[in-house]
Amino acid sequence: MKKRMMGDRKKDGRNGKKSKTTETNWPVIKPKSNLRITRLKDYDLFTVQNFLTAAESKAFVKAAESIGFVHQGSLGPTKGEAYRDNDRIAVNDPVLADTLWESGLGKLLSDLTIRGKVAVGLNPNIRLYRYKVGQHFGRHIDESVDLGDGKHTHYTLLIYLNGDVDSKHQSDMNSSDDSSESLVGGETVFYGPRNSIVAEVTPTQGMALFHIHGAKCMLHEARNVRKGAKYILRSDVAFA
Repeated sequence: MKKRMMGDRKKDGRNGKKSKTTETNWPVIKPKSNLRITRLKDYDLFTVQNFLTAAESKAFVKAAESIGFVHQGSLGPTKGEAYRDNDRIAVNDPVLADTLWESGLGKLLSDLTIRGKVAVGLNPNIRLYRYKVGQHFGRHIDESVDLGDGKHTHYTLLIYLNGDVDSKHQSDMNSSDDSSESLVGGETVFYGPRNSIVAEVTPTQGMALFHIHGAKCMLHEARNVRKGAKYILRSDVAFA
């Protein structure tokens, strides 16, 4: 039986009652003109390498740490909820959502359609997650969110802010940064029929991961972090 993440539909929907409006100085995001989609296993699951530069990724980590994370848990599988242990920030920031979308995602996803609806932007409820050693998120599914005005989310967006370093980012690394400490573990794993593994996605700095959610969402989990800390920026792709 699929386990639903604890309360995210209520917290991350249109009203965003559990999110706070923020005036944080987010990093400037450069427009990207050479983004490419890499599809995984012919499912509604794909990655985009180098969506954020190493400098942009590290700046998001620094901004998030300045806001301060709050621990998030769950009641656990015995209560019908996926096991969850991580630290979280949720902010309602339409400007940041639009900036991320206009930096290259809008053009890249212009052909993405669901039941005649087209991708039009990101959920303004931006979440940042931190997983420290020993923390993970058990198998679960993500639900679609009604954003109002005819908009519904149908894809989860995860942007890895640290992890493996793409060759294009190597010269931009600064070993003195806490966010560049080696990360071991924390893979995002997707499951198909009979618990078969469909894909194992290793966190790679600046990489964006998209997967369909709602009725067709695959069971997935964030594996245990064994060394370092994992940082992720999360939103959802809205369709109308």
